[in-house]
Amino acid sequence: MTTSVRGDQLARLLGRWHSLPGRRRSPDYAALAGSVRGLLADGRLALGVRLPAERELAEALAVSRTTVSAAYRSLRETGHLTSRRGAGSWTTLPNGHRVATSGLWTPDDDLDMIDLGCAASAAPVELVPAARAAADDLPRYLGSAGYHPTGLPELRAAVAEAYSARGVPTSAEQIMITSGTQQALDLVLRLSVPVGSPVLVETPTYPNALAALAARRARVSTHGLDIETGWDSEMLLGALRQTRPRLAYVIPEFHNPTGHLMPADLRERLVAGAHAAGAELVVDESFVDLPLEGQEMPPPVAVFDRHSRVTSIGGMSKAYWGGLRIGWVRASAPLVQRLAAIRVGVDMGSPVLEQLVAVHLLRLAPEIVAARRAQLRFRRDALVGAIQEMLPEWRFVVPAGGVTLWAELDGPISSALSRAAEDLGVRLAPGPRFGLDGTLERFLRLPFTLAADDLIESVRRIAAVRHDLDHAPRPTWRTPAVIT
Repeated sequence: MTTSVRGDQLARLLGRWHSLPGRRRSPDYAALAGSVRGLLADGRLALGVRLPAERELAEALAVSRTTVSAAYRSLRETGHLTSRRGAGSWTTLPNGHRVATSGLWTPDDDLDMIDLGCAASAAPVELVPAARAAADDLPRYLGSAGYHPTGLPELRAAVAEAYSARGVPTSAEQIMITSGTQQALDLVLRLSVPVGSPVLVETPTYPNALAALAARRARVSTHGLDIETGWDSEMLLGALRQTRPRLAYVIPEFHNPTGHLMPADLRERLVAGAHAAGAELVVDESFVDLPLEGQEMPPPVAVFDRHSRVTSIGGMSKAYWGGLRIGWVRASAPLVQRLAAIRVGVDMGSPVLEQLVAVHLLRLAPEIVAARRAQLRFRRDALVGAIQEMLPEWRFVVPAGGVTLWAELDGPISSALSRAAEDLGVRLAPGPRFGLDGTLERFLRLPFTLAADDLIESVRRIAAVRHDLDHAPRPTWRTPAVIT
């Protein structure tokens, strides 16, 4: 069944499409087409979605049908729209473009692009030796069918040992290996969130978590994080009591995108509140290995679990490498078996060779993670210094860990700034990608996973774009007519 968007829905996504700053005033049809392309570029409008009929969108936007027709024609000419008479028009990918790891469409030949849309680091030097050692181990498994829905026993044991070392006694039977943290979340949602169920998430939050919830057609409620203080404990616990969600999804360690670290007392109260509300608590620990100031970490949320309400998910993408698609779920042993039963209908199990690579990397965890922390700390400080020098009006809290900085801009310009920065070779993830219904236009996520020189150069280009937006011609406004 084809997904479609109504005229009023697209109008809400477009927002003030006709008044976005630019280098010069464009005709309305060009501005409309450009704004639709912008929605596609930042991932808020998916590929393969049927757009509303021209008349319907014209009524929703209060413009002439001629304007919409010309905009659709422009989108077809650039390859962003495919139309068939009598059937409608669908969003498409232009020839010579691909979907990047950030979820945005991008030209195939964009080698000079500084991509700040993806918050992930390159592989550590230990990966190749680990892969060679894993290949030597592989013959031990070649006599079997190779399907391990819950994961290789030795990798499950290694992950369980890491949890136990953090103060959460864990057996291998409580661990399920997945193809990345995203699959771990998807499997938990398949099991725990029937279609239409209420779910509570933070805002801002991880965009792919919102995508997974949209796929379950969940009814999403949000709890807002303050840019300086993070979680408001009373409002978060109040949201749990009032919404009584089927599931609550949180990122307590160096939250993506804000970088906040949830204090221990709130973790304990959150688990108790979830139990009282009858909610399952899904804790995303993707960044738990990346404190950057040598600080003592609060206990894992699962430490406070007495009623099997907490399911922890994590993986190797952030501290090790995103190309190694290894994640996991920590839960009760019966829940792991139920997840495995669902998993066999998806992919039967994670690749054996990649799991063996993960085993060898985890044996080297102290050295690998220490080097990654030092690298990220240096790059974070370079990014912070560049922003303070070239964009002093922006407000942010220096993150004490993780890989992202959440900046409050000097105006609601995140999407416009991102579209303009693309022309100067910088790809950004604007604030609305991390929330619902086009909010968070005053915010921008900036990862510090690239080389320091690239980060400084990207800020220089962003600052130039910001200057251009300020000095663009002001759009003219039409006085509304009163109809009696």
